[in-house]
Amino acid sequence: MKIKRFLDFFISLLSLILLSLLILLIAIVIKYKLGTPILFKQKRPGLNGKPFYLYKFRTMTDERDKNGEILPDYLRLTKLGKRIRKLSLDELPQLFNVLKGDISLVGPRPLLMEYLLLYTSEQARRHEVKPGITGWAQVNGRNTISWEEKFKLDIWYVENQSFWLDIKILFLTIIKVFKSEGINQHGQATMEKFKGTSEKKVSKNV
Repeated sequence: MKIKRFLDFFISLLSLILLSLLILLIAIVIKYKLGTPILFKQKRPGLNGKPFYLYKFRTMTDERDKNGEILPDYLRLTKLGKRIRKLSLDELPQLFNVLKGDISLVGPRPLLMEYLLLYTSEQARRHEVKPGITGWAQVNGRNTISWEEKFKLDIWYVENQSFWLDIKILFLTIIKVFKSEGINQHGQATMEKFKGTSEKKVSKNV
């Protein structure tokens, strides 16, 4: 997959150059509206589950309740954050992750480290390839489909990945971004946490 890595590096570098002023402007607005840190940094599993730090623009406050507990996402997501997410601008810092080789432009989305212990053996196959900024699940429902449906789409990509499929996904992603489709799950800031799927349930869905 040397061609894929070359394209990842070339496209991410070119995008960072072309979007440098926009990225700087977003950083300044976030600094003014939300303060620091400007970037959201979180450890995520990469290829074969190897951890790396994923970068996104910060879209939430750090508000806590009277007991010091962090408030739910939907209460901390600001109006600015909603606008940034609607246009998927919060994803732009991930171009640095692509440049470094942590992730690819296209692949299963890197989720939380805690999910590694919850996957079925089939769902865990999503880590057989590098995660991506966008993927087959993102252009086929994103946060509006169930976790099980999302993982089935991820595994389909693992088994059918190709240069032309990646081009198709990138093209469809651009359309989805302009239409602002599939950003939020109903009643959630993004999507509710994955709580695991039994092997028995997966076998029934196959």
